[in-house]
Amino acid sequence: MKVIALVGPTAVGKTALSLDLAVELSAEIINADAMQIYKGMDIGTAKLPLSQRRGVIHHQIDVLDPIDEANVSQYQKQTREIIRELLNRKVQPILVGGSGLYVNSVLEDLEFPGTSLELRAKYEELLEEKGVEHLFKMLEEIDPLAAENILPNNARKIVRALEVNELTGKRFNAKLPEPSPIFPDVRIALDMPRDLLDKRITERVHQMFADGFIDEVQKIEESLRNGKTSLRALGYSQVLSYLAGEIQKEEAITLTINATKKFARRQLSWFRRDPLIHWLDATSSDLFEQSMKLIR
Repeated sequence: MKVIALVGPTAVGKTALSLDLAVELSAEIINADAMQIYKGMDIGTAKLPLSQRRGVIHHQIDVLDPIDEANVSQYQKQTREIIRELLNRKVQPILVGGSGLYVNSVLEDLEFPGTSLELRAKYEELLEEKGVEHLFKMLEEIDPLAAENILPNNARKIVRALEVNELTGKRFNAKLPEPSPIFPDVRIALDMPRDLLDKRITERVHQMFADGFIDEVQKIEESLRNGKTSLRALGYSQVLSYLAGEIQKEEAITLTINATKKFARRQLSWFRRDPLIHWLDATSSDLFEQSMKLIR
């Protein structure tokens, strides 16, 4: 039995296909969206309500509070345990989501160094005092190879690289290694014409706001403002800016649409680097049949 991974950009139609496949295969779905793991972040992450899951069991949804910091290493450990347990019971696992690192962490032989809150705090203080350029120059001196593969303005990744170097004494691997699967798997990615995807993203964001997205953000506002990783979810920082009176509602909507479109491009770039992925057109009338053929 192979692990099925269904990936692709946001709003491309992964959820609908995953449910059809899960019902057909009596499978259980494992979430691989880094933000759907948070409780209370439902509308903004397009989380499928329990009533619409067609009786399919979903894992790795609503496991953290917004104030908690997401940890890909912990996700990797937990998700691999879930997959092994399902395979032992002869239940088909389907890994579904658009968070590329989360997907790769489960399927590939990747190691994630531990963390040190003290070291991270030290570099974050330096970042605040001297700026990202200073930290990037430090990284260039300590680990030139990592610096070559990290954007000079990616403060979070620079801090992480410096932390790993000091913590482990080893270089920080900023690039993914060649594919080395942990489980037998079949990887399916969905795509569609860019103009259509952009239209779907625009419609989805407008629907989010119509469905009460602002109220959702208000309920968890304090946790979001004090959280480190949940605030990176698309739309949430924009709504917080609106709630703080910094921007108008229409601007929050426009900024969310633009950020989501950019994110979708990054998702596509990430997944296109994986030579093991089979790409399917999400608009195909026989999408389900094509997917089943790949699985079988």
